Amino acid sequence: MSTSEEITALIPHRNPFLFVDRIISVNDTEIVTEKRIDPEMEVFEGHYPEQPLMPGVLLCEAIFQSGALLMANSMAQQDPSSSKVPVLTRIKNAKFKQTVLPGDILHITVKLIENISSACFFKGTLRVAGKTAVQVEFTCALANTNNV
Repeated sequence: MSTSEEITALIPHRNPFLFVDRIISVNDTEIVTEKRIDPEMEVFEGHYPEQPLMPGVLLCEAIFQSGALLMANSMAQQDPSSSKVPVLTRIKNAKFKQTVLPGDILHITVKLIENISSACFFKGTLRVAGKTAVQVEFTCALANTNNV
């Protein structure tokens, strides 16, 4: 399991826009991560304030960051001195199946489907209490840090 310091060493995201708390497991083709949705997040003041729910776009972002972590972990093993970072380039077939509420714990699984040159094609699933809340296919490509 990885700490937040290990996560921030792999991807450039920082609070309040870091949506992965820890890496549960990772290998060459799959990563499992976790995020607790803090009820005090500022977004809940304006996103359905009487009945707050986590915005779908931020749930997708948690999946995308998990995919970026999978790519970055692989890159760190291959070339620790690389200055490239994964960036989102495509979103496809996003499906929202269940609402996510303040206090929920997200369990995110991202699988590498295909790797072509510097682009990785992924399928991500986000679950809450064992139930699928979001599924999405997406692509990340490598970009130089001075171009980000």
